[in-house]
Amino acid sequence: MMLLRRAASAASLLCALLPIAVAAPAQAADGAACGTSLTVPLDAEQARLADARTTALVEGGGFGDFVRRFPAALCGVRGPAEAGRLLDGWGEALWQSAVRRAQGRRPAGDLPAADDRPLYWTRLAMTVQLSRWEPGFPVDRPALRGRFEDASRGLTDNAFRAGPGVRRVFISGFDPFGLDAEPRRANPSGSAALQLSGRRLTLADGSPAEVRAVVLPVRYADFDAGIVERAFAPRLTGGPASADVITTISQGYPGIFTLEAWAGRARSADPYPDNTGALSGGTREHPVTAPGLGPGAEFIGTTLPADSVTGSVQAPYPVLLNTEVTEIPAGAAAPVDRADGPTPGSRAVAGGGGGYLSNEVAYRSNRLRGELAPAMPGGHLHTPVLTGLPADPRLLTGPEFEHNERAITSEVRSVLEHVAVPTSR
Repeated sequence: MMLLRRAASAASLLCALLPIAVAAPAQAADGAACGTSLTVPLDAEQARLADARTTALVEGGGFGDFVRRFPAALCGVRGPAEAGRLLDGWGEALWQSAVRRAQGRRPAGDLPAADDRPLYWTRLAMTVQLSRWEPGFPVDRPALRGRFEDASRGLTDNAFRAGPGVRRVFISGFDPFGLDAEPRRANPSGSAALQLSGRRLTLADGSPAEVRAVVLPVRYADFDAGIVERAFAPRLTGGPASADVITTISQGYPGIFTLEAWAGRARSADPYPDNTGALSGGTREHPVTAPGLGPGAEFIGTTLPADSVTGSVQAPYPVLLNTEVTEIPAGAAAPVDRADGPTPGSRAVAGGGGGYLSNEVAYRSNRLRGELAPAMPGGHLHTPVLTGLPADPRLLTGPEFEHNERAITSEVRSVLEHVAVPTSR
């Protein structure tokens, strides 16, 4: 119990809630039995938990108690309102524990501190427990999962605390993906988000900055439901909660960083599924617009100071400005690849980040930025692909993998120290 209390020290609600919830018997307070249904179907993402290595990744991060104690916490809930508060609290505790661990402030487990995989697999295991929970009262289970997901990804209780004169930088990373081929995969954008959230940086011009971060799912349905807008809107509305610069980050190309000059409006990534096995519905020949996407241009250009980065940060990986797009030119029917950006009147097929969710997070966040805070710099950064997993599939980590992860995430920090410099200086 002390583990969870320490992890949630910033969440006063959780401190009051968890001691009761964890100690509660598997019986609802009104006397109705609190059961567990093992027949609830799992989605393709949750089904990967059958691989024993996923449990090892949870335990290797020191997060096993979250999974072991969560069912009893659920069974201590007395009604729907309390269930919502509990899911908020446990989600925030998991997020804060992952951040503290990534930053070396919560030593636990035998995996490297910056490893993003324990957070991913712990969250997923807890969503299975939530789906199997059978309380003695009706609940809106999708809404509860949504609250837990948002809280455990940094969307709540993650405000800037910097005072005047401190630059505020807001970034997003992603969960691991491509897990059917290799369930041990990590995502350096998620690792960087965990290592940097709440940290102070000294920018290239010597000025101070504070970073806040979220880690987003690789799931089309969550994007359709507005998770990107929920994450970024509070940072774009002015006042102390607002950022001074935003940067979405994802894993991209082998051996290089790229600042993406253009984000495209379309999805066109089929046949590449998301983490649940869902497809975008769009192809290169027939791109589609995501459901619920607000009005905007076919392509949105970066407003990050790319020259200051590409001229200063080049090691250990080169940083390039990627101006490539794929478009259907005005009056044409077939897609065309262009090396120098879009032409007037064309329809977007893919931005520099392709037609998948890395492109879409850039488009959604910067479409919203253009609507709410057009003077704010914003754009997208692709990291190199994280390589180096041991050839032995039983081994979860190794020296080359850990070295590469450190090198990538360290260079993400260097890039941010340049893109966040005020342009007026």
